[in-house]
Amino acid sequence: MAKPIMAKATAVWLVDNTTISFKQIADFVGMHELEVQGIADGDVAAGVKGFDPVANNQLTQEEIDAAQANPLHKLKLKFNAAAVGEEKRRGPRYTPLSKRQDRPASILWLVKFHPELSDGQIGKLVGTTKPTIQAIRERTHWNISNIQPIDPVALGLCKQSELDAAVQKAAAKKAAEGAVMSDDERRKLVSTEQSLSMDTEPKMPTAIEGLETFTLGGSMDVVDDEDDKDDGELVDADSFFNLPGDSDDEDDEDDQPRV
Repeated sequence: MAKPIMAKATAVWLVDNTTISFKQIADFVGMHELEVQGIADGDVAAGVKGFDPVANNQLTQEEIDAAQANPLHKLKLKFNAAAVGEEKRRGPRYTPLSKRQDRPASILWLVKFHPELSDGQIGKLVGTTKPTIQAIRERTHWNISNIQPIDPVALGLCKQSELDAAVQKAAAKKAAEGAVMSDDERRKLVSTEQSLSMDTEPKMPTAIEGLETFTLGGSMDVVDDEDDKDDGELVDADSFFNLPGDSDDEDDEDDQPRV
């Protein structure tokens, strides 16, 4: 729902000049009911001059009368044909002075992690110029050695939904061109919600790659043949060691000269 301009000053005027309930005024101007009650008590908005919504074409007198007669009636902002489309931003994004020093870091982050974004898309996201983006891409920026990549969403330079929309647009453009993308590029082209909902694919360590197709080959047949031989012939244990008899050992000892 659209809110009136100068909401607090409008609330001051409605409290001073009407009998509309605090709840109705709070819903209309987008404030909390206790804040409106604080205005009536003089604890909030002290010294703020009231802003007449009727004289400034935001409310009609009939709407105020209906709200005063019915405590459940919700005030509706007067339709202004000239204001249609004003919520749509035109031109480059305005960046506050306190955040302008963070723009190079956000540009470097977008260039590094989303190289598929065009200069125009990056410029709309963080409110910068194409020469600045090009200088960071080519690493010719005067302060490039001190710039660290930081997410523009974390810096408050753009919304996550806006970044996801730009990434999806870049993905659709790449798909239309028929370019072959790697797995890393494909992961970068999905939105944050899709990326978080993906199942993690288990990866096999490189040290045991190929062992999943390893088989014993013909070794089982060899084992079976040996089992068959064992079943057919019973071999004496002494034959494995081939031990000589005791008499031979004694003869050898007698033959040796004694010192």
